[in-house]
Amino acid sequence: MNPLRIGNFSGFYGDRFDALREMLTGGEVDVLTGDYLAELTMLILGRDRLKDPSAGYARTFLRQLEDCLGLARERGVRIVTNAGGLDPAGLAARIRELADRLGVPVRVAHVEGDDLTAAHPGTLAAHAYLGGFGIAACLRAGADVVVTGRVTDAALVTGPAAARFGWRPADHDRLAGAVVAGHVLECGTQATGGNYAFFGEGDVRRPGFPLAEIHADGSSVITKHPGTGGFVDVGTVTAQLLYETGGARYAGPDVTARLDTVRLSQDGPDRVRIEGVRGEAPPPTLKTGLNRLGGFRNEVVFVLTGLDIEAKAALVREQLSDALAKAPPREVRWELVRTDRADADTEETASALLRLVVRDPDQQVVGRALSGAAVELALASYPGFHVLSPPGKGAPYGVFEDVYVPHGAVDHVAVLHDGRRVPVPPPQTTRPLDAVPSPPLPAPLPPGPTRRAPLGLVVGARSGDKGGNANVGLWARTDDAWRWLAHTVTTDTFRQLLPETRELPVTRHPLPNLRALNFVVEGILGDGVAAQARFDPQAKALGEWLRSRHLDIPETLL
Repeated sequence: MNPLRIGNFSGFYGDRFDALREMLTGGEVDVLTGDYLAELTMLILGRDRLKDPSAGYARTFLRQLEDCLGLARERGVRIVTNAGGLDPAGLAARIRELADRLGVPVRVAHVEGDDLTAAHPGTLAAHAYLGGFGIAACLRAGADVVVTGRVTDAALVTGPAAARFGWRPADHDRLAGAVVAGHVLECGTQATGGNYAFFGEGDVRRPGFPLAEIHADGSSVITKHPGTGGFVDVGTVTAQLLYETGGARYAGPDVTARLDTVRLSQDGPDRVRIEGVRGEAPPPTLKTGLNRLGGFRNEVVFVLTGLDIEAKAALVREQLSDALAKAPPREVRWELVRTDRADADTEETASALLRLVVRDPDQQVVGRALSGAAVELALASYPGFHVLSPPGKGAPYGVFEDVYVPHGAVDHVAVLHDGRRVPVPPPQTTRPLDAVPSPPLPAPLPPGPTRRAPLGLVVGARSGDKGGNANVGLWARTDDAWRWLAHTVTTDTFRQLLPETRELPVTRHPLPNLRALNFVVEGILGDGVAAQARFDPQAKALGEWLRSRHLDIPETLL
């Protein structure tokens, strides 16, 4: 049987608008998937829906379809997307209206059942992460476009694969292979050189979007359309495999994929083969993301220029603390960022930034009180006083929490193009998500001369967020570098290199098949990205910070 060619045209809400047309015209493809949802996106859609009950889906997708629906129909390409967000039925209805207006005969189906908001009072949006079998039911019934709400990102790939090859819920190895391929595709151009540690090894000015050629046994080849930018190699695929993952068991609603069984190999230019993936029964519960409003947040950034930076910062802190004492915000955070240089040849490089962030349930406490206190210092504080921009009235911020519910708590339903409703049963077998015993590590490198140098000269990294936690995946590109990495970067070393993590729980997960270590840092992101608890609220650059830190590295690796 020929492989199923599944491409991606969106990795987030706001991704390259022209990608759908690029993927339809750039080469052969059977199914195109669009991923629009993230923890932050669900909060944004929830706030949109408060203002307009019909605004619960990704409107960008409709505009993309207006340009490309006829082309997709002409080429026989099916489209599967989670752009339905909080209202998959509403988006499906809008697509039918669009198709009628364009005169394009398409069959539109959708998947529902993920919305558990009513069961979680006080939340703006509460949605369970569904699997791919609802998508599969829609496709088996002949749908041309399938719209979902909150499904796992990989479900956009496992659903079409299960439909094409007739996979059943007990086909754990095959499903796990598709989950791994789906995880590689889900973030679009991150698999083709985007955000890649060694980006200088190819032309990544406009990376092409990725494709997976999926076979009936669950194995796959990751590639891209000929002539598109970027590149696909074992490194780009490894980086994406480590993104926003944890240990060896990568759990989902359909299957738990064993990341420690993944084998990667270069299969030609811009082709990476994924094989050997093993799967296990899914855990007995479904992850459910809860989004709620946490209060109001405001910030002001003071610019401190030239001499006496520390004294200037101390002065403005004391002045504002006194001014805010009458109605102190619940949370006050100061950060002094020393971007200044001595004897600088521009004013900007002579300046440091002092950032004040306040949070409180009362918008007035963080709004008028802060802005008034800050503005009143304009002629009465440190020399050279100015701010990057005046503080506003305070904006709401969100809090994300994940909880776990039994599979039976959701009514997973495929709503077919003809209106029939097909229930999707929960898995018949489940398995608790136990930790995997630590695998054997390779022999350490023999002693030899070392040089103090940045870790990133020999190691790649990619980092990301999961709620309040962050992960940092490190991988080596040679066996000798892996031997050194595996024995050198322990959890203690990790904490020393990233002092921000010293008081937090850090877990190290070795993945020898990938020559990788995955570190999970609990609580570093507070209440999640929408709470903006730190400078880099999604931990996107945490790995690059780690790569910039210096260690004694064997000269044979440099």
